[in-house]
Amino acid sequence: MSSKKKVLAIYRLLDGHFGDLQWWPAEGPFEVIVGAILTQNTSWTNVEKAIQNLKREKCLVPENLYRARKERIEALIKPSGYYRVKTRRLKKWLEFLFDEYDGCVADMFREDWRTLRKKLLRVNGIGEETADSILLYAGRKPVFVIDQYTRRIFSRHGLINGMVGYEEIQRFITDRLPVDVPLYNQYHALLVNTGKQFCKKDPLCMTCPLGRMRRTKSGGSY
Repeated sequence: MSSKKKVLAIYRLLDGHFGDLQWWPAEGPFEVIVGAILTQNTSWTNVEKAIQNLKREKCLVPENLYRARKERIEALIKPSGYYRVKTRRLKKWLEFLFDEYDGCVADMFREDWRTLRKKLLRVNGIGEETADSILLYAGRKPVFVIDQYTRRIFSRHGLINGMVGYEEIQRFITDRLPVDVPLYNQYHALLVNTGKQFCKKDPLCMTCPLGRMRRTKSGGSY
């Protein structure tokens, strides 16, 4: 089976098992962006608690969050963990949003997404995965998000060498898929669910929906 057919086969098997996952769960782009920053190094359950706190205090609005004191934000997002670090990251991104786009998320996404990606990566605390999550899930831009689950699953199925860089994996996948935002969205969500439920550090291959596909011990390369 060619690598392109295998990438598509993985999608079909996972989509058939999980169905439409409707990810990212949020009430608008700004909430997605805040969630993308808060979800670093924590579970989504903890992020949801922080998001609800922000909503309750009417802080899940650009202007209100921008003007909120850092101590108040720290208290509200504490359930997400590393709350002091994440408060600094939120503040840095909000400074960027207001300096560059006068606080308007819609204006931010009117920028060419490649240019915007470079700008986001210059914001302290926003790495490649977070930037791409913002672009795909909040901006609906054709960017495939790479995370630890993507790397692990594709490596174990012999499609990539697990040591290659983020953009190399991203390019490998997008070169083998049609340019399609809903597809990228669903595929990434499927990989996350597979990684959490089956493709763990100690994999549950016998029950995994990808169990019928041939695996290699060492991961292979492309």
